[in-house]
Amino acid sequence: MDVFMRLLVNVLEEGFIYGLMTMGVFITYSVLHFPDLSVDGTFPLGACLTAALINAGVHPPAALAIAFAAGCAAGAVTGFLHVKLRITDLLSGILVMTALWSVNLVILGGRAVLPFYNKPTVFNTGIASLLSGELYKRRVLIIVAAIAIAIKLLLDIYYKTKSGLLLRAVGDNAQFVSSQGVDPGGMKALGLMLGNGLAALSGSVLAQQAESANIQSGTGMVVMGLASVIIGTSLLGGVRWIKATTAVLFGAIIYKAALVAAMQLGLPTNYLKLLMSVLFAAALMAGKTLDGRRAHGKARR
Repeated sequence: MDVFMRLLVNVLEEGFIYGLMTMGVFITYSVLHFPDLSVDGTFPLGACLTAALINAGVHPPAALAIAFAAGCAAGAVTGFLHVKLRITDLLSGILVMTALWSVNLVILGGRAVLPFYNKPTVFNTGIASLLSGELYKRRVLIIVAAIAIAIKLLLDIYYKTKSGLLLRAVGDNAQFVSSQGVDPGGMKALGLMLGNGLAALSGSVLAQQAESANIQSGTGMVVMGLASVIIGTSLLGGVRWIKATTAVLFGAIIYKAALVAAMQLGLPTNYLKLLMSVLFAAALMAGKTLDGRRAHGKARR
């Protein structure tokens, strides 16, 4: 039972952390219909920047905010390349992702890994320091869940504003956005900024949990994010009272649970990336199947 509880807590912790990134991928992939590969660069950007800032004595919550702002800036560059320079969506993301590899190396001082052990983080200062006993033992889960739920609620509120409604419309009907006197390109850039900002925030939280930053931590983040979005929206998208942000957050948790289960069954770590790809393909097929059944059910009614 103790082993099961440790695995469950680990799945929930990682699920909430990567859920932040997944909510960002949902904005770019599902809302904007923009396959944004720059996430593979902005995720480690948040981690690397956080490690450098905390080592420099910056307060942990401030490091989270700065990482989010840096991710937004990277998303703005992707938006500029696509909207203003007319570069295709895939290539825009690849260019930014490639450039960020060098940027992250510079931030880490040319090193691949930068630790900041025994330094202040959001998990040992502030609210976390007020916890005691069993709650303190579960402080990582409590903090990451609080951050993820707070971001989810803020996104739900934003989606109800005029700007949020226009952002949701630009991916499906850019002409409608133009008819409202708003530049569709600007709204697309805003969505890319939010998506990459959340990816960098996710990287920042992960770095503070691990007390180190790894320049290669972004590898496969796009696959993980897309798979989580598809799993969440496929399984829970048909439930009316569950919001999309909640669905993709649960999708991230389910995805991490599947990876952990495979590892517990004895899958070698060398096959982890292969498993990620297989899960992604399975999520795509399941999503298409469920969408077809829902469409058929609506047609029969």
